[in-house]
Amino acid sequence: MNRTLFPGLALLLGIGLTGRLVATVIPVHHLIITIALGLLIGNLYGIPDWAQTAVGTHKLWLELGIVVMGASVALDRVIAAGPAILLLVVATVITTIVVIELLARIVFVIQEETGSLLAAGSGICGVSAVVAIAESIAANDTRIAYAAATVLLFDATTLFVYPLVGHTLGLSETVFGIWAGLTMFSTGPVTAAGFAFSKTAGEWALLVKLTRNSLIGLVAIAYAIYYARTTAEIESKTVTADGGTAGSAIEWRFLWDTFPKFVIGFLALMVVANLGFLSNAEVTSLANLSDWAFLIAFAGLGLDIQLDDLRSTGYKPILVVLTGLVIVATVMLLVVQTLF
Repeated sequence: MNRTLFPGLALLLGIGLTGRLVATVIPVHHLIITIALGLLIGNLYGIPDWAQTAVGTHKLWLELGIVVMGASVALDRVIAAGPAILLLVVATVITTIVVIELLARIVFVIQEETGSLLAAGSGICGVSAVVAIAESIAANDTRIAYAAATVLLFDATTLFVYPLVGHTLGLSETVFGIWAGLTMFSTGPVTAAGFAFSKTAGEWALLVKLTRNSLIGLVAIAYAIYYARTTAEIESKTVTADGGTAGSAIEWRFLWDTFPKFVIGFLALMVVANLGFLSNAEVTSLANLSDWAFLIAFAGLGLDIQLDDLRSTGYKPILVVLTGLVIVATVMLLVVQTLF
């Protein structure tokens, strides 16, 4: 590991440990406190130059935490709920995209591409989906910035609001986890909110969210085809990983390029652990590693949230996403409560 990372990682670890300490005094989960502390430090004092590189690794730590957490997940529970979860994920993604698109085009009348970026970010996996869909439809930087800032705004708020709503409504661990995984935007906030509610809720939230994430390539290709058609270029334009043109075979490469690879690691470790290839002590050690990785990841996530960037968003994109989130979250909560 590059030694220039150590001072920044020490800062992230210090923020995380402080979050744990504060959580012993106030009844709030330490991951939520860690994010809040990072957000306050990053916006009041900024990120020191010597810590920039380490803060930039927070997504890698999140992915590491997710992968090794696979060892703690009960495979039989996943298999039992598999068909229902898959149907719920597909239904939620389609519903979210359709609702956001209709709100953007008909109700609030914002630019078409911006609406599509908001729909993808809300329906799949936050800013990652915004970027992937932007490449597939060749959106300009201004629209990408507006959509990304709007999604980040909701990431920063829902990770605090969802656990409060869940406790207020008295939701069960399973219902809350599935609901959060279905309707929140980015993987980091979903993980934080889920585990802030409970360990079981966190596992369900992550399982559902990873299933949603895996659809990003299909949605990107669907948008590419739609926008190619509307510009009368359907015969010559097929999306590639770098936004260029190529034959239809490139679609499969694009699916692989956009697929979140850490999902494979999560699934592989889950299978290995459930087949009995890991001892209880090894599973416990991996669970502890996951906890530490999440602690560092969420300290970096908090530091990375810059409120000045969020202020650049116009009010219409916020209203589009807020209205869509309220509609979809309410409907899916009723559905999940009925099924689970």
